[in-house]
Amino acid sequence: MRLVRTDEVSGTQQPLQEAFERLQARRWEQAQTTARERLARLERLKANILARRQALADALYADFRKPQAEAESTEVLPVLMELAHTMKYLKSWMKPQRMETPLLLAGTRSEVRYEPKGVVLVVAPWNYPFALAIAPLLTAVAAGNCVMLKPSEKTPHTAAFLAELVRDTFDPSEVTAVQGGPEVGEALLQLPFDHFFFTGGPRVGQKVMAAAARHLSGVTLELGGKSPVVVDATADVKAAAERVVWGKFLNAGQTCIAPDYIFVHASREEAFLAAAKDALERFYGKTEEARRASPDLCRLIDDSAFSRVSKLLDRTVAQGGRVVTGGVVDSDSRYISPTMLADVTPEAPIMEEEIFGPVLPVLRYERLETVVDTIRAGGKPLAMYIFSQDEETVERLLRQTSAGGTVVNNVVLHFVNPALPFGGVGQSGVGAYHGEVGFRELSHARAVLRQGRASLAQFFFPPYTGKAKQLARLASRLFE
Repeated sequence: MRLVRTDEVSGTQQPLQEAFERLQARRWEQAQTTARERLARLERLKANILARRQALADALYADFRKPQAEAESTEVLPVLMELAHTMKYLKSWMKPQRMETPLLLAGTRSEVRYEPKGVVLVVAPWNYPFALAIAPLLTAVAAGNCVMLKPSEKTPHTAAFLAELVRDTFDPSEVTAVQGGPEVGEALLQLPFDHFFFTGGPRVGQKVMAAAARHLSGVTLELGGKSPVVVDATADVKAAAERVVWGKFLNAGQTCIAPDYIFVHASREEAFLAAAKDALERFYGKTEEARRASPDLCRLIDDSAFSRVSKLLDRTVAQGGRVVTGGVVDSDSRYISPTMLADVTPEAPIMEEEIFGPVLPVLRYERLETVVDTIRAGGKPLAMYIFSQDEETVERLLRQTSAGGTVVNNVVLHFVNPALPFGGVGQSGVGAYHGEVGFRELSHARAVLRQGRASLAQFFFPPYTGKAKQLARLASRLFE
């Protein structure tokens, strides 16, 4: 397989066009593959992943010091779970679904057949550069599509790993990986893919959606947003603190469903801060020196990300935010220590945008209405987390807010359940995937109605005599 790099595309779209045309030429043959053939491809993918897991861990560490345990639990494990679930149920997903036939269509039978979209573009992000590339890719393959994958240029070692994995697993006319920077991304958007699958930020997501509109193609956008946490007066504060600290500082906060900010009931604020500080010290070290030397803390992906997050932190502290723990930064290593801020208000700079870094602002509240109003004002987040032992409070928050997904009394775990749809709503995304939902997302639901020998439709043929009019009115009355 010939990898397409930025320097090859400069000034011309020809290499990408050729790669796209190879996929397009194969799409009808690929669409007719059986469950057995698709499962064989997925089995080969699984075997190659298992054989190269150390090489993957090395690539992730080289890109941004991702700890090997996190590489295993957040990159490899979700993909293996998705593969296992897909391989277990793929045959049943591919079967035509019989549908109900209304009385007036007696003599017919109806079904829905799920057929591949065609050629799917998967544009992967840098924060989980393996899992968020392979999960949509394997879903697209399971649905019978041809795929072009573009890994993120911000994680070059992992991008090279993915390109090699794709090359050694799939025929290049079925799945192709292309490497390169924004120029390659822009060039890809000019091609008439049948479906665009993008994971990343809203700004680029808008460009992808505009490209899909130009081509009248399908689109799945996995974006982000400020995912809130609510800890009410009935919550188990110690458990909430441990779980929030884990979910927030995983991958140095560079997780699209990381807890972004937390509302804690005023009666539990001090207890929560103390428990969270204790959890942070147990996880990463008791001193700032120990935490900085910890092998379990990732780094910010690049200088731009470091600068953005450190400026948000500085501005918030300057406007009254109190550093409970952390606040240490080092630009040379792109290190920001796990930081918790108290005395934060909804108007603070840290609340202006998704943080995407290891800073956790804590806001106190007295009335749940304040929480609901703040969450609504921030748009619909990708995730929301509720810690409460009061079912009425949980239900109220679920009814009065909207989010891509919600976890009660934990964080981020919904992502690794392949039976649950994963996706955003509004500005946090369009569409969803994982499991059967992903299979349907990357398929077209084709309606098929089969007519038997006799048909009631003939009684409604013109000319519209008095009898035909009477029959039409009589049929309508059946549903009044």
